[in-house]
Amino acid sequence: MITKLAIFEGTVKPGQTDAMRAYVEAELAPLWRAFDGAHRVRVLYAAEPGDGGGAGGEDGPSVPLILQVDYQSQADLDRAMASDARHRSRAMLPTFYARFFETVTLRHHSFEVG
Repeated sequence: MITKLAIFEGTVKPGQTDAMRAYVEAELAPLWRAFDGAHRVRVLYAAEPGDGGGAGGEDGPSVPLILQVDYQSQADLDRAMASDARHRSRAMLPTFYARFFETVTLRHHSFEVG
């Protein structure tokens, strides 16, 4: 099993957290869930959006959003990376960033599940 994380590190514009989450659920998450080969898709939001964004704590970076996708095999991951849904969701990111974030960096990490 392979888990791939897309970590959205940055600051959501003031007053836009709920709108950002609604946009993700309505527009991006359906595409993420349609990735070919995806076994499980989870969208994680910071539990305390006004308190450093959750994942980084007081001293770490703000992380308001994480996409976690599990794949059964490397072949499934490869299919997802080539899927139309992935390409469509990536094309939406510049507008998503401009609309909802003051600053944002997208970081990807892959893990093998033991």
